[in-house]
Amino acid sequence: MKSSIKIIAGNASRPLAEAIAAYLELPLAKCMVRRFADMEIFVELQENVRGEDVFIVQSTSFPANDHLMELLIMIDAARRSSARRITAVIPYFGYARQDRRTSGRTPISAKLVANLITEAGADRVLTLDLHAGQIQGFFDIPTDNLFAAPVMVRDIKERLPGDNRMVVSPDVGGVVRARAIAKRIDCPLAIVDKRRERPGESEVMNIIGEVEGRSCILVDDIVDSGGTLVNAAEALLNAGAKDVSAYITHGVLSGGAVSRIAASRMKELVITDSIQPTQAVKLARNIRVATIAPLLGEAIGRTATESSVSSLFD
Repeated sequence: MKSSIKIIAGNASRPLAEAIAAYLELPLAKCMVRRFADMEIFVELQENVRGEDVFIVQSTSFPANDHLMELLIMIDAARRSSARRITAVIPYFGYARQDRRTSGRTPISAKLVANLITEAGADRVLTLDLHAGQIQGFFDIPTDNLFAAPVMVRDIKERLPGDNRMVVSPDVGGVVRARAIAKRIDCPLAIVDKRRERPGESEVMNIIGEVEGRSCILVDDIVDSGGTLVNAAEALLNAGAKDVSAYITHGVLSGGAVSRIAASRMKELVITDSIQPTQAVKLARNIRVATIAPLLGEAIGRTATESSVSSLFD
């Protein structure tokens, strides 16, 4: 069955795609992605994919619009090359935070992007830790939302042993995700109650739970500006926490986020390679990257053989 799998890498996720291919003991399919002088994107598949099970690995991270357009064109190229099935593997789904109308006359951009991917010719979608689970319903094709929890749990058990741990959700909206991690490592849960005054800024108001003397582990799906995370870590330490680490799936880390986190009292921030880490991230003293390549590789292999993917998280 492996011989019928073709893994194609987009520019946003080439190192991750290479690691996935290595896990599956397959070569990456040859694909050229280049730009014309006016920055139009041109894609050429340089090997036969007729009748093959094609997996296109591409996060829609910064620059989101370029990487999204690249993904759509790669899907179209595979469809017009008579691929048997096309799976868009999107480790980070970029427009996921626009999953509802927050005020009048605003779009639901996550639904629009789902429509674009479907209309381009994708037969199914494989993604990781969607910001809102209901986005799966935005697609009219099968969509598997994987979870980074097994990767995080394994890392926590290896690096933060002991019975003094406490998982903390940085806001009320992330409680379900944090509780799942807490259950797996058998430790209590706390919640940071915050008030967001304006976009990109947050004010910590209260901590629900007894964190004094604990090694606190903040768990969330996205870290963008880093303000919420740093404020939450500071509040926990001021409340008597022994130390604070954070496990976040998607390290967007825009603007001055890396320097903000590096200058904080946070012990460590662990992110996955769903978004390709920048040089600044690699050099930061307290940021570490955990790979999701084996998780995605296993999911791709099971999808190709029509095996259960959900059993990965039992």
